[in-house]
Amino acid sequence: MDPLHWRYATKKFDPSRKISKPEFEEILEALRLSPSSFGLQPWKFIVIHDPDLRKRLRPYAWDQAQLTDADCVIVFCSLKTMDEKYVQHYIDHAARVRGVTKESLSDYEQKIMTFLKSQDTHQIAASMKNQVHIALGVFLAECAHRKIDTCPIGGFDPQKFDEILGLSSLGLESVVVCAVGYRASDDQYAQLRKVRFTSKEIFVDRS
Repeated sequence: MDPLHWRYATKKFDPSRKISKPEFEEILEALRLSPSSFGLQPWKFIVIHDPDLRKRLRPYAWDQAQLTDADCVIVFCSLKTMDEKYVQHYIDHAARVRGVTKESLSDYEQKIMTFLKSQDTHQIAASMKNQVHIALGVFLAECAHRKIDTCPIGGFDPQKFDEILGLSSLGLESVVVCAVGYRASDDQYAQLRKVRFTSKEIFVDRS
């Protein structure tokens, strides 16, 4: 069965089933490789296995059982600010990775800075949060390909999550949460037909 037909937002996880360490590292690598605007990667991902910490977070996610029953919870975070120092750090890193001089990337650096200076702080923050959702999509697809279940969770209190996880001191803010693991055999939602509009309803051809 096609992985994207197979996957669904898992409502009931099997707490006894764990993702193997090698496979978990591979899905995190897929997340690390997610695309972003200018390649800037304006995010960090908080990986939480600690059951006690997840119990503390659960009341602030509408008491959803996925927070504690899944093998792991990942909090997708965006940077709070994007400044020249961060861009310079990225350019330095790009030069090292590609084995080129920083000077050879000066035009690209200037292009990034010109774009950032054309935006106000609210626009930049919104853009970074949008980038985080791109990473989420990549992660969901990779997990589905591997028959690992996920449940993206937007219903949570970001301020409480930020407070409990100490995100402000890291210059981060939570955007979306994803529970990861394996579905319980009796999750009734697993057998429901996927409800999507037809291609004719959602694609607009302007060719």
